[in-house]
Amino acid sequence: MIAALTLSACTHSVSPVETAGAADALKGAWRSQIRFESGAFAQFKDLEFMYVFNQGGTLTESSNYDAAPPVPPAYGIWRATGARQFEATYVFYVTAAPKKLEELTANGGWTPAGFGVFKERILLSEDGQTYASTIEYSQFDSQGKPSDEARRAQGSGKRIMF
Repeated sequence: MIAALTLSACTHSVSPVETAGAADALKGAWRSQIRFESGAFAQFKDLEFMYVFNQGGTLTESSNYDAAPPVPPAYGIWRATGARQFEATYVFYVTAAPKKLEELTANGGWTPAGFGVFKERILLSEDGQTYASTIEYSQFDSQGKPSDEARRAQGSGKRIMF
């Protein structure tokens, strides 16, 4: 009897959104379209972010422009703030272009120039497959001083599925 119940529990398949609590509903991989209203990112009409919202509240974000200029992915945290509502904060390093061609080999290429911080508020759809978000972006120089006023964007995400 115990073996039958254990086997039955292992073979039943449901989606993560159906079984997860509110805090787990965002977990997984997402692809998002981002539209900045102003600032350096406003020129990119095809800006996309890819996210992985991990169990435990950490996240990784990368964009289709991470190579222009070369920057690493962003890393951060996320949490549930209400029914289908979440907030995320993630940080990435900014790089400076070499001023002379020789700097590519002498100094290792693109050098550190500060960091950027994204603060995002997310509203998950009822079916858990899409979301809408608002993003505030702030950029800081190498000493941690704000180098620009905060910029705002709208996002729309879709869960990556098989």
